[in-house]
Amino acid sequence: MKKWMKSLTAIMVAVSLVGGASSAAAAKSNLKGNIVINGSSALLPLTLQAASEFKKENPKVKISASAAGSITGPQSVRKGIADIGAVDWDASKDVPGFNKFDGLVAHPVAVTVFAAVANPNVGVNSLTTEQLQDIFSGKVTNWKQVGGSDAKIVVVNRKFGSGTRVNFQQKALGGKEFMNKGDNYKEVGSSGDMKTTIETTPNAIGYIDLPYVTSKMKALSINDVAPTEKNVLNGSYKVWGIGYYMTKGQPTGATKAFIEYIQSSKFQNGSLKKLKFIPLSAVK
Repeated sequence: MKKWMKSLTAIMVAVSLVGGASSAAAAKSNLKGNIVINGSSALLPLTLQAASEFKKENPKVKISASAAGSITGPQSVRKGIADIGAVDWDASKDVPGFNKFDGLVAHPVAVTVFAAVANPNVGVNSLTTEQLQDIFSGKVTNWKQVGGSDAKIVVVNRKFGSGTRVNFQQKALGGKEFMNKGDNYKEVGSSGDMKTTIETTPNAIGYIDLPYVTSKMKALSINDVAPTEKNVLNGSYKVWGIGYYMTKGQPTGATKAFIEYIQSSKFQNGSLKKLKFIPLSAVK
């Protein structure tokens, strides 16, 4: 009797394992397709994480992502070399400095918080809007002029076409122009380049979105308000924007499914928040 019971138990376990394997296999989607994404480097951490998760559920979908700046996103979609253009503004509408891209559809994917960042040695933790305007225009050239160390300020800017630059200029600098030359001026092509330059350049100041902020730099408060999710949601911190995926017309197939995955509550309230983005539903 005991032997028979052991055999029955073994059979039930085996059936259970086979059934579990079948269920796991059934969970894998038969969705197929290739998705090419280009554009915003600010949104790249979000894109890469979502792609990794999406491909686990949809192993027959191939996703490639690159980031050469926001403006390259809609340009690539318009030229037909990308399915999705990642942009830090709604490129279906005119914004200061850029005309709208007719025929492209904007899909909001995340709220992005942008911060003024500096090398840790500068001796300053907060700057006013006017001080930021003076520094980035080249009017103020030494940290001691704004309460910091006696050292020449190195201004690090993003190249024209950057969505981070668009947001920072409009929302942190009130639309004031940047300086564009000088031995204390540097220009970089991506958020990753900005991160490295700020970390390794004494007396440097720049701007970046929160997913790229590390312990080797300091995120500066603006008018004594820190760049945090809490302060965005209570309305006291204004330097943030919505990131978009642009498509040529309404998306279909794998592209549509990928965008819907990023917009899903599961991703928005999970990995997206862990990456220091803010869910779309949190901001009215």
